[in-house]
Amino acid sequence: MANIPLPLDGAARAPLAERLRPRSIDDVIGQQQLLGPGKPLRAAFESGRLHSMILWGPPGTGKTTLARLMADAFDAQFIAISAVLGGVKDIREAVERAQVAQASGRRTVVFVDEVHRFNKSQQDAFLPHVESGLFTFIGATTENPSFEVNSALLSRATVHVLKSLGDEDMAVLLTRARELLAAPDLTPSAAQRLIAYADGDARRLLNAYENLVNMVGGAAPIDETQLEKSLGEQLRRYDKGGEQFYDTISALHKAVRGSDPDAALYWFVRMLDGGVDPRYAARRMLRMASEDIGLADPRALRLALDGAETYERLGSPEGELALAQVVVYLAMAPKSNAVYTAYNAARAFVLQDGTRAVPLRLRNAPTRLMKDLDYGRGYRYAHDEEGGFAAGERYWPDDMAIPSFYAPVPRGLEIRIGEKLDELRRLNAAAKKKP
Repeated sequence: MANIPLPLDGAARAPLAERLRPRSIDDVIGQQQLLGPGKPLRAAFESGRLHSMILWGPPGTGKTTLARLMADAFDAQFIAISAVLGGVKDIREAVERAQVAQASGRRTVVFVDEVHRFNKSQQDAFLPHVESGLFTFIGATTENPSFEVNSALLSRATVHVLKSLGDEDMAVLLTRARELLAAPDLTPSAAQRLIAYADGDARRLLNAYENLVNMVGGAAPIDETQLEKSLGEQLRRYDKGGEQFYDTISALHKAVRGSDPDAALYWFVRMLDGGVDPRYAARRMLRMASEDIGLADPRALRLALDGAETYERLGSPEGELALAQVVVYLAMAPKSNAVYTAYNAARAFVLQDGTRAVPLRLRNAPTRLMKDLDYGRGYRYAHDEEGGFAAGERYWPDDMAIPSFYAPVPRGLEIRIGEKLDELRRLNAAAKKKP
């Protein structure tokens, strides 16, 4: 059978992801933490109260779709700006169009994709118009808005967090795509691998599936062999979300923890060879630096961050060398899980202990009233004490026995940290013995 033909009208020429874009919130797959009954965006739709917002989430999770649905639901003019390509000129044009719409009694939604790409002055240009209600601002970002969006703009918008689609949601989306294209079924194993490849990104799933259908034509059913031919080397031995994926990560982590640089490099390259996103590998290295090296070599965490940043600037394949450098350094660094263990112990203690009052001497006293209530009274300022240490001072709630969480190991910098901690404890004990 020949390849499945697509109709020649304009809508059918659009990418599959565009043709399957939901027309109402009931068509949206996933994001039930926002769209489920009683959830924030569902409530906004049903109440008729449109508010400015930042949609923060990974690629392919529906940020643009939700913004368009908002505009449609409120019969608002929809103006889209790409922060990658746009600038102040586009913002001015959006303001002018919003003013014209306002004069005719119509609302406007200004949607800024990749809003974190705008600089401070560009983001500031929206502020007076958001405050005046000229338009509703909706920004989309894949980056943490706390760091990438101006605090002034952030304070005027509600941040809604979108999540990657789960496997069940992706399977529903795949079924819709197959029905729209009248395409052959996928074998269960092929469907599972395609969903794993998409890694929660709906757009990635639909683009890959559309290419697959165009390649295989009417062959039925579509199996793993055809899937591998369509997607190439990325599916050769590595399935994101499958058992092999987690086994390979585990092997890399254990090789680093076990101080075997050659084995660590081997598993790292296996991950890249199988098609893993190097950014994911970089995130795992950050975890290793914090969990397994910690303060035995604090440089490890900084180097891991530098490697991740270098990869972001260079991309593949050049940036992969920086990550390989990190892998070798982490493997050879002195190891300590003392902070990791201490953190977990502190969490467990607080969960079972409950909330205790902060002693008055440790409280902040920014106002006269608080000072009159003895906030901060009796606190010993360490910098005014001998050696910069207030020996005998107590920094715990008054009504509890003092636990111990952090126990430095005799490796790397923690040797000196342990010596310093022993000395501080000796000074505390001596101070308590004084009359």
